[in-house]
Amino acid sequence: MKILFIHADKFEYETKSRAVPDPEKLTGRLKKFSDREALVVFCTVEKEDEKSPQRIVRNALANIKEVAEQVRTNRVILYPYAHLSSSLAGREAALQILTNLEDELRKESLRIHRSPFGWYKSFKLECKGHPLSELSRTITAEEREEKKETPPTVYEIMDLHGNLHTPEQYQAKPEEAEFAALVEKEALKRGLEGGEPKYLEYCRKFGVEWESYSDIGHMRYGPEATLVFDLISDYAWATVKSLDIPVFQIRGTNMFSLSERPVREHAKLFGDKLYEIHVDDKALVLRYAACHQQFSSVKDWTISYRHLPFGTFEVADSYRLEQSGELLLCFRVRKLHMPDLHIYCKDLKNAQEISLDLHRKIYDEVRKLNREYVSIYNTTESFFREHKDFFMKLIEVERKPILLNFVPEGVYYWVINVEYTVIDDLGRPREIATFQIDIGNAKRFNISYVDESGERRYPPIIHTAIIGTVERYLFTLFDCAARLERQGKKPELPLWLTPTQVRVIPVSKGFLDHSLQVCRQLNLAQVRADIDDREETLPKRVREAEVSWIPYAIVIGGREVNRETVPVRIRRLEELREMRLKDLVAEIHQKTQGYPFRALSFPERVSLRPIY
Repeated sequence: MKILFIHADKFEYETKSRAVPDPEKLTGRLKKFSDREALVVFCTVEKEDEKSPQRIVRNALANIKEVAEQVRTNRVILYPYAHLSSSLAGREAALQILTNLEDELRKESLRIHRSPFGWYKSFKLECKGHPLSELSRTITAEEREEKKETPPTVYEIMDLHGNLHTPEQYQAKPEEAEFAALVEKEALKRGLEGGEPKYLEYCRKFGVEWESYSDIGHMRYGPEATLVFDLISDYAWATVKSLDIPVFQIRGTNMFSLSERPVREHAKLFGDKLYEIHVDDKALVLRYAACHQQFSSVKDWTISYRHLPFGTFEVADSYRLEQSGELLLCFRVRKLHMPDLHIYCKDLKNAQEISLDLHRKIYDEVRKLNREYVSIYNTTESFFREHKDFFMKLIEVERKPILLNFVPEGVYYWVINVEYTVIDDLGRPREIATFQIDIGNAKRFNISYVDESGERRYPPIIHTAIIGTVERYLFTLFDCAARLERQGKKPELPLWLTPTQVRVIPVSKGFLDHSLQVCRQLNLAQVRADIDDREETLPKRVREAEVSWIPYAIVIGGREVNRETVPVRIRRLEELREMRLKDLVAEIHQKTQGYPFRALSFPERVSLRPIY
């Protein structure tokens, strides 16, 4: 059975004509129906379902109940829809399965309406548009593994003085508006207003989009976006190298066999977002972070206490089977790139010391963007009580309250897991960076070291992505640009990350050679410059440099050929300044100091580029 779920503000249909020779008999309510705030379940009963109709009904029932609970409605419209599959069950079998499913749903105290089988119908649908409002499922007769209930957690708020408050009682100060938004969404489970994110427009501008030829949730990058992606990856490595510990880059595969006990056990801990493939009778899991490859490698290393702490790093292609209705370009994807750092520590005290340094680094990075994180600290109550002084040191860096989420003892492999969240341009919390102190996986993967007394020990392991995934860091940058635009300022990327930093524009063909000379001089000086040599009007080319977020533009005409200075249009300041090229180069180098550089990875002449 194939199912398409739509959570609808409003749904109505009217029966028109027969679709099969012997359709279901119509009654009054079946001919025409409308409802609001309902879960519409479009379903196609398939030929294969005839073999095990009872199991199909049971598994479909479980899925529909699950989705209805997620979208918080008890109103369900069961709508036979033959267009989700080309392998259709026969009329009698399909109708029997649908009526049985209707009966079982009714027993669950759901308000059920089923539209008639075998009729053409017109319908009107208003989809709510939230992340869970559109979902698809394939229902099979396989035994459905019962989903374990997530153990209950308890939220509390810790203020700067270490006092604890319940989320319901805490009165946020005016300057804590972003923290209040986090509490509303995560602790109080209240919906926040949404809308069309502005950053999606910026994605299109730079060539970031979904790949339609792949599974859903996979992205592709155009030429400019590829350069941005590579620079972010370089920067992730630079942030790791700035830590005062040895770090080793490694590389490996992205798929691991579930027949291996450590892989299988770790996969169970990850939950229901595993991306599995089956090849040659083997079940393989696509890695969801760099843990598998790094742990598999380090288990074979000979490690002494003298080597600790040290880290392993990879920008790892990682895969998570996110729900289709929750996918969001750059932010929630099925293939992501995790700049994953694991730090192997002597003991828990050493792990806390390193984590505090990481915490400062993570905050330094977001504050470079003039943003602040609001944080969720997932931990056990016993670890918090025993190490409250550690939490107080962390909150000193935060300079604001934190949301504590106390999880059950002995369930997770970590003792603390911090989620660093930005409140986006639409007022919604978005997790970007993270760190965890892991006390379980060293033993699981047999990673050990020899201590001073010759004893073999398992090191605590810190997991972190200092700037978040490549995609989420880019999301944050675009969200910063959206804020600028909302404030009436010009949206922009940081100068080090802007694909073209300087655009050279010859007034006419007669000045092309001199413009090329200027352009190449800039590129040789490690400034990314290109030249708009197209046969378009000068105002149009100047305007296109502006809308392309190019920070500097130089127009070359007769006056500039024999002069030491050139007129530089500075986009951010909206001013024209006469500058020597070496001064422009010095200014750009000064503003990008400490950040990686890559040369243009596409032709410097705009006329040689296809329209993409």
